Amino acid sequence: MPDFDTSVPHIARVYDYWLGGKDNFAADRELGEKTLQAYPNLVFSVRANRAFLARAVRFLAAEAGIRQFLDIGTGIPAADNTHEVAQRVAPESRIVYVDNDPIVLLHATALLTSKPEGECAYLDADLRDPDAILAAAADTLDFSQPVAVMLLAVLQFASEEEVGAIVKRLADACVPGSFVAISHPASDIDTEPHGEMVRRMNRSLTDKVTLRDRVAVTRLFDGLDLVEPGVVRAPGWRPDSDLEAASPAVLWVGVARKS
Repeated sequence: MPDFDTSVPHIARVYDYWLGGKDNFAADRELGEKTLQAYPNLVFSVRANRAFLARAVRFLAAEAGIRQFLDIGTGIPAADNTHEVAQRVAPESRIVYVDNDPIVLLHATALLTSKPEGECAYLDADLRDPDAILAAAADTLDFSQPVAVMLLAVLQFASEEEVGAIVKRLADACVPGSFVAISHPASDIDTEPHGEMVRRMNRSLTDKVTLRDRVAVTRLFDGLDLVEPGVVRAPGWRPDSDLEAASPAVLWVGVARKS
């Protein structure tokens, strides 16, 4: 079993707490409560991010014909993980999950099991080392064929100096016809309470959070072709219902194609 310090909160376990999961420790719950006190609407964003994941993967598998997914910043498994949504559409889909929390590793190994026609793999790796991710992912994914790179609620842990280069490196490794999907917490929606929530997080987390506005998130897709409706709040990206579209989530999201 990997070594880890349960007295230090980790975002994957805090996120699990926000979703109502049980795979978290006292330090994670304490930070989870502090952040919810600062911004009670946070839970809408967490749920909206999971819902966007499902809609984006469904679009990529069913409409764009993607059969390979590189999901970076997986988190502790919850409902409708990437491989479950993709393999419902195409059982032969192959998925590589990437995270840097040993608790996630344990759960992913146990729970993220592929249909026999497809394949699932898990990498213990860091977002900020895209070369290592790509090298290891090539054991499962064929980068001569289109890949969807999923960067959901993870790029906020990259600094201004590195975030654009990370996305570009990952996109450059993929052939035309590939896609990049991003969700990112917003600096320009509910600015004061959302900002206070992040300040509380950053006092406790090793990996610091940087919020970004819609312009900055759109810039992350430079060189790629955004699919409709472009960069929008998470609930407004191809919602399944008016109720879903009305969520007060504070995330910018988009999906773009490499041409």
